[in-house]
Amino acid sequence: MSATDEYEFFLPESAIAQEPPARRGDSRALFLVRGRDGGRFGRFAELPELLHGDECLVVNDTRVIPARVRARRASGGAVEAFLLSPEEDGSWRAWLTPSRRLKPGEMLETEGAPLRVVEKEGRWWRVSLPEGELQRIGQVPLPPYIRREPGDPRLRALDAERYQTVFASRAGAVAAPTAGLHFTPELLEGLEDRGVPVVPVTLHVGPGTFAPIRADRLEDHRVDPEWFEISGDSRRRLARAREEGRRIICVGTTSMRVIESVPDLDDGPALTGECALTILPGHRFRHAEGLITNFHLPRSSLLVLVSAFHGRERTLAGYRDAVEAGLKFYSYGDAMVILPDREAAPDGAS
Repeated sequence: MSATDEYEFFLPESAIAQEPPARRGDSRALFLVRGRDGGRFGRFAELPELLHGDECLVVNDTRVIPARVRARRASGGAVEAFLLSPEEDGSWRAWLTPSRRLKPGEMLETEGAPLRVVEKEGRWWRVSLPEGELQRIGQVPLPPYIRREPGDPRLRALDAERYQTVFASRAGAVAAPTAGLHFTPELLEGLEDRGVPVVPVTLHVGPGTFAPIRADRLEDHRVDPEWFEISGDSRRRLARAREEGRRIICVGTTSMRVIESVPDLDDGPALTGECALTILPGHRFRHAEGLITNFHLPRSSLLVLVSAFHGRERTLAGYRDAVEAGLKFYSYGDAMVILPDREAAPDGAS
């Protein structure tokens, strides 16, 4: 049994990154070796030089949709719609804030076509917009700890570009797989020159991934299911990487949850479904031997996942060192790179 309050740590507000680095790829990193104490600080761009060429990186190629829509009721009251997932009939499951006075059938004014409130469904609302309208009026759904003035055109344009990874290609996420934000085309070329393949999988990140754990016991928390796919080509490349004895390094906790949710990294047709894996202490890692990730919120399932992979005390010690060294935290922050232990057999077992 594990207590959630064991995953608290002190973080000054000044350590929470409000903007990305001036240039993509200029982030700092804490480099660690899985299961070993200590580490060193450097630039994330050093990554290819630290690899041996017998690794394989797994990235999440999901693309963030402009899921935040600012609206107004006919009475003038402001309403924010956060679109979560599309429904088969073209409507959207959404959070509406505030929602206490809203009624089914109500039309909310936006910068473009009105947003129609269809009905309440448990914790959610169902809403509808004309096809294609979301791309015109929606905004990047930044997490609440990144503060923005609604009318700031510079930051709105910056977020539209920098809250996407360079390999984002499949629209559907409402939050970025933030470990991928550190990668640049030049760094990907450096990995290719090193002989390190980069294999995409898809997990459309939902708000549940980043939600704090409210249960007192970790065992009572479950991450909401999220849609994933491993294409036939990616399955083939991962199977080949495993046959070649390559060490699998996951770029982000979302990529790790995808590959850890499948029994084997074998060849075959595309795998599609809902990833419902919640990684807790004691999880046996079948495939992942390294992890590139950001610094996460206290009491979050992401911090628990990293701790299960690297050890709670080592992980929290790294967080304390990062705070002391002035690294930036959360979505636009710096990176934690947990490299495979070269003395461990490259079989993915912990």
